[in-house]
Amino acid sequence: MNTDQIAGILHKPYAQELLYGPEPARMGYNGLDGDPRVIPIGFWTEADRIVMATVPTSAKVAALRKHPQVALTIDQGSFPPKVLLIRGTAELQLVDGVPDGYLTAGHKVMTDEQYRDWAAGVQALYDEMVVITITPTWAKLLDFETTIPKAVADLIEEKSAAERAR
Repeated sequence: MNTDQIAGILHKPYAQELLYGPEPARMGYNGLDGDPRVIPIGFWTEADRIVMATVPTSAKVAALRKHPQVALTIDQGSFPPKVLLIRGTAELQLVDGVPDGYLTAGHKVMTDEQYRDWAAGVQALYDEMVVITITPTWAKLLDFETTIPKAVADLIEEKSAAERAR
């Protein structure tokens, strides 16, 4: 999948709704022991990249340094479901303090009053953070209105062909 195709998917209205909404991403990666992990994590976007930040000593930082390939899912639980699937490569960068994007990502899920207290606590806690930047290498949007999983589309076509053959 090329960057123009990925950008086309990420810029669709439902994808933008998911990228800028309150839902966390669910990031799948391989741990240091080689076993898969999936974690919910807040994120923000920079151009067509997904960005998050975490504690430098977290297990995911060590694992991503060794195995930078990740899969992300951002979804809404409402009906019909909206699901953005992304595969990509993680780059890690140690930064001083708390990135502005981290604060913005946190604000997506809080009231202004909650945010003030949370932001003050976060800024007092973290002297440094690791910024994880995911560059997508593949993306798919399933909105169950204009796009559905390929296996479901294939099944519908198979059933339709059988009906036509009768």
